[in-house]
Amino acid sequence: MSNQPGSSTAAETDQPEAVEPSVGEASTDEVVAAGRPEFAPGALVLALVSIGWLAAMLWSTREAIHSTAAGVTAISLSAYALPGVITAALVTGATVALLATNRLGRATLRFLAAVGAGLLVGLVAAVAINLTYADNATTNTIAGTTAAAAIIGGAMAGARQARVVGAITVATLTAQIFVVLFSRARDPLSDLFGAGETQQSVLDAAKWVSRTESLLAGLLAGLAAYLYLTWSRRRAERRDGAASPLRWPAYLIAGAGAGLLLLLTEVIIRIGGRGLLDLAAALSEADEVAQTALGTSRVDNGIWVLFVGALTTLIIFGRTLGPRPVDDEDEPAA
Repeated sequence: MSNQPGSSTAAETDQPEAVEPSVGEASTDEVVAAGRPEFAPGALVLALVSIGWLAAMLWSTREAIHSTAAGVTAISLSAYALPGVITAALVTGATVALLATNRLGRATLRFLAAVGAGLLVGLVAAVAINLTYADNATTNTIAGTTAAAAIIGGAMAGARQARVVGAITVATLTAQIFVVLFSRARDPLSDLFGAGETQQSVLDAAKWVSRTESLLAGLLAGLAAYLYLTWSRRRAERRDGAASPLRWPAYLIAGAGAGLLLLLTEVIIRIGGRGLLDLAAALSEADEVAQTALGTSRVDNGIWVLFVGALTTLIIFGRTLGPRPVDDEDEPAA
C-alpha cells in the first residue's frame, strides 16, 4: 500500500527489506571466492620434478635403444618404452601449464596460456628426441606422440579447478615412481606367488604380481591426491584467509586421475604411436602376442589404478566428515 499524504506512514521512508540468505544459498564472500582463479600450490616443485622425470624417461629409452644393434630389438624396446614416455609428457605438460597460469584470472586467457605451455614442452621434448635419438621413422613417431601428449596435458591444466589438476599430477607421479621402485620386487614376488618351471605357473605368478603392483599404485595415488588437496586447502586458508571447499566429486576425480591418465596414455599411443606398435608386432608371431598382452596389461593396470585410487580418496575424505549439524527447526517440538 502506498503512503498517502497525512497518513501515519507518510513520514516513513521506503526501505528495502533485508533478506537473509537462505540455507544452501551462497553468501557474498563465497561468490567472490568462487570467482577467483584457482591457485595450485607447489606448482614450481611439481614442474621441476615432472621435467626431471620426463628427461629421465627419455634418457633411459635412448640408452636402451642405443645399447642394442639397430633393427628389430630397437623397435621392440621403443614400443615397450613409449607408454612411460607419453605418461611423463602428459604430466609435464600439465605441471608446466599450472605454473604458467597460476596467476592468471580470466578463464580464456588461462586456457590459451596452458595450451601454449604444453606446446612449448612438447616442442622442446620433440627437438631433444630428434637431436639425441637415431634419425629414423621410430624416432619421429616417439617425438610426435610425445609432443601431442604434452599439448593435451597443458590443455588439461587449463581447467578451472587447478587444485584438482595438481592433485592428479601428484598422484600420477607418485604411482609412476612407485612402479619403477616396485620393479626390484617383481622377481621375489613371482617366487612367492608360485612361479615354477612350467610356463603356466610363470604366467599365473606374473598376473598376481601385476595385480599387486596395480593395487598398491592405486592406493598410493589415492592417498597422494587426498594429501595434496588437503594441503592446498590449508595453504589457501593461510594465504587468503579463506578457501573454497571442494566437494566429494573433486576428490573422486583427483583420486581416479592417475588411472585416467594411464588410460589416456593408451589412447594416445594407439592413435599417434600406432605405426610403431604395428611395426613391433609384425616382427614375429611372438612379438605380436607380446604386444597384444602388453596392451591388455596396460589397460587393466589403468582400470585398477583408477578405481582403487578413487575409492581410497573417497574413503579417506568420508572419514574426515563430521556429523551433520541438526537445526533447531529439525528438532521435534517438546
